[in-house]
Amino acid sequence: MRHSKIDAHRLCKIFKNMTQTIEKNKIIEQFRTHEKDSGSCEVQIAILSARIAHLTEHLRTHKKDFHSRRGLLTMANTRRKLLSYLKKNTLEKYNEIIKQLKLRK
Repeated sequence: MRHSKIDAHRLCKIFKNMTQTIEKNKIIEQFRTHEKDSGSCEVQIAILSARIAHLTEHLRTHKKDFHSRRGLLTMANTRRKLLSYLKKNTLEKYNEIIKQLKLRK
């Protein structure tokens, strides 16, 4: 009986990780610039935006989770730096990704 509870818990964790991976793959497919692209600025910004949205929802229910809040601030700063790099180098792609992700007005 005890082993079945542990196995069910492990399966739940594995399933949760699989759904997050599938979501990440969908984001990569949507924002990639070529077939093998998984690390361009556009993809990184989109993935960070999804993670920021997820953590924001988490922090609405867990107001005292300061470790996650620190991670959120780090991700927001990383996204800001990537956006400024993209704006400096290719303004067209910057405007396109801002419009797609609805980041600014």
